Amino acid sequence: MAAVYRQKRLNRRVNALVTLVCFALVAVAVALEHWAGMEPCPLCWFQRMAFVALGAVAAIGVIAPGWVVAGLGVLAAVSGVALAWRHLWLQSLPPSEVPACGPGLDYMLETFPLADAVAMILSGSGECAEVDRVLGVSIPAWTLLAFLILGTLMVLGNWRARGSARS
Repeated sequence: MAAVYRQKRLNRRVNALVTLVCFALVAVAVALEHWAGMEPCPLCWFQRMAFVALGAVAAIGVIAPGWVVAGLGVLAAVSGVALAWRHLWLQSLPPSEVPACGPGLDYMLETFPLADAVAMILSGSGECAEVDRVLGVSIPAWTLLAFLILGTLMVLGNWRARGSARS
């Protein structure tokens, strides 16, 4: 019984850590935007939303860790990885192949149907190809690494929760 209690406490701590890191990363992104003048592109906004989603799922995992939390956390992390990967791909294009800059995120969401706006955002635009670096590494590379680590922690932090409920 003590082992079950220890495992649940560990699961909750891992989920709390993931929650704090996700929201801290969003806070850092906002700080970079306001204080360092790094204007986020539409893909950056979507990556922030993926961090918020992952943090919210992990917060639920603090209360009720388990397989559902692990699955939703992996879904949010994989979405973030895909967004960061797309962003890195756009940044790797030669200047002649970079798509033209599109309208701003606010304009797209106000003017176009949601499905069309999301499709335009995911296709990328010229501002998504601009490379801003933190400690010499591009921001999408940092987010890709963070999503991989946090997604792994979500699985590990919730993997044994189901088995320990049976014990």
